[in-house]
Amino acid sequence: LGLISDPGFSARFRLHHRGNPPLLGFFDPFYFLPTMDPPNRVPNGRFSLCPDGEDWGGIFMPMGSRHGLLLIFHLSRKLLLVSDPFNVDQHRLAVPPGFDLEKAPVSGAVFRAAGDIRHFQVVLVTTETDEQQHTRVIARVYSSETGGWGDCISTPLPSKLPTKSRVDFTIGVLVGHCLYWLLNDRSATSDILDGILEFDLERQILAVKPVPVDIPKKNMCQFQVMRAEGGGLGILFLSNFSAQLWKMETDSDGVASWVLGRTVELDKLLSLNTEEGESLVIQGFAEYNNVVFLRTHTNLFTIQLESLQFKKIFRPNIMTRYHPFESVYAAGARALVVDMMELNFCAIHKMIGQMDMLL
Repeated sequence: LGLISDPGFSARFRLHHRGNPPLLGFFDPFYFLPTMDPPNRVPNGRFSLCPDGEDWGGIFMPMGSRHGLLLIFHLSRKLLLVSDPFNVDQHRLAVPPGFDLEKAPVSGAVFRAAGDIRHFQVVLVTTETDEQQHTRVIARVYSSETGGWGDCISTPLPSKLPTKSRVDFTIGVLVGHCLYWLLNDRSATSDILDGILEFDLERQILAVKPVPVDIPKKNMCQFQVMRAEGGGLGILFLSNFSAQLWKMETDSDGVASWVLGRTVELDKLLSLNTEEGESLVIQGFAEYNNVVFLRTHTNLFTIQLESLQFKKIFRPNIMTRYHPFESVYAAGARALVVDMMELNFCAIHKMIGQMDMLL
């Protein structure tokens, strides 16, 4: 039992399952709501956005989770909190200069490098406008290994944006070795999807990619950047009660373009009554499980986009953005032993031998 409860063993176990972690639940936005069935269900109250159980006060803004870590922006204290809820491990990072939510929206993402169970990195993105009204996206990367922030990385925004526009970011999604955010132009006269921000983690560069030209772009709750079927960058677009799954493909000349893949009739799948004024909006996305959170006026659904398996959760909070948490969680020693059957026999034999010595 000592081997099972060891934090290092737990971290290595989660690393083994990093590529296919289950969807444990989601934050709503500050309280964790489990979604799995017993015995793997996370107990109520197991996770909290309040660091170390403290009552810090102020406003917490979840920025997403990945690889078993939560990223939280404490607005009033201007701190970033990186939390490992399994080991009750907290890291508090000072927000670097230039990332002021009072001046421009800020988004971010947390991740671990492949094969790393000790260190993590955080990416922050925001915009800044110079005296000539030229706006650019800037990013900085924090490394827990070095304990500091890297140099500023930037790219200009498309010149067609209005000079007084306010560009918002959605929650970041990791596809391959790139992080992606949808860019929402909130100028005085428009509120539209304007592009996709890409941050290449390997090359440490930013780029703005176009969105499909054949879709309306006036409601950000109809879009979700995602991993496309077969891999690569994709977009989910809600058109009334249909879900269009788009994929970016590159031809033999290296020219990238958007191609429409499947279309899913959600009203039939979810048995919606389209004549009673129902509508659908996207309120969350779990990147590893490819599960989208869809809200109607009366219900919240999760849909796995490959299998189209869906689950009705509860009556939704209309103003809430849900933040899924994907990781490996074992409710007890027996559940952990069952899950570990995927590991090699020698590792199992060693673990059982140590358990027998304790009995």
